[in-house]
Amino acid sequence: MKNWYISIVVVLGMITMTPALEAQETEVMVRVKSKDAKFIGSSIGGAMVLIKNAETGEVLASGKTSGSTGDTELIMKQAHSRNQRLTDENTAGFLATLDLEEPVFVTVEAHAPYNKKQARVMSSTQLWLIPGKDITGDGLILEVPGFVVDILSPQTHERISEESTIIIKANVVMMCGCPVTPGGIWDAEKYEVKAILSREGTKVSELELKAGDKPSTFTAETTLEKGLYELLIYAFDPVSGNTGLDRTNFIVN
Repeated sequence: MKNWYISIVVVLGMITMTPALEAQETEVMVRVKSKDAKFIGSSIGGAMVLIKNAETGEVLASGKTSGSTGDTELIMKQAHSRNQRLTDENTAGFLATLDLEEPVFVTVEAHAPYNKKQARVMSSTQLWLIPGKDITGDGLILEVPGFVVDILSPQTHERISEESTIIIKANVVMMCGCPVTPGGIWDAEKYEVKAILSREGTKVSELELKAGDKPSTFTAETTLEKGLYELLIYAFDPVSGNTGLDRTNFIVN
């Protein structure tokens, strides 16, 4: 009995002598890049970044990317070599500082562009974070595909006379906010932008929108009979596969 008691005391003593794990500050830079375009930053409201413990779902860090969309010449026009940086200190990102006691397997999510709900998509990845091992520089880059499409005309629930010419107008930009223009880096003439009109659930018309003089603005004109209409406008890039869409409703009376 005495030997058993001594063994317990020895084990307890060893436990109390074991030093506690010490948390180490660990930095993780997360950037969010528009597919076939630049980084998502302050000019379009940023991307919401969440870093979660992949096992428990606990949010370890969160915040929006901020900063510039980056260097157009470097990102869009130059060939890139292995390990070449695409960003600088001004390029949009979210820098998380975590206190880690042990390695943790995380899920990193980006919701972008955060302020454009109809265009917002989620991109994610998973990785191990090691205490004291920073991931900085370009950091972890998540890519989001798509276009931001905003219907400008007709306005939501607008009432339009049956005799009137209806102006259909949309603003189309890349997910980073970069402009779409004829002959530009993001060439409006190479994208398909169409309007689909439905009256009380039945498709009645499909129109091609053309780029105008104002950057990122596409228009078409039509006339319609009386009724309740839904307008859907989409943008599609057959090369990159980027897509975007917006909807609204209006009335012809």
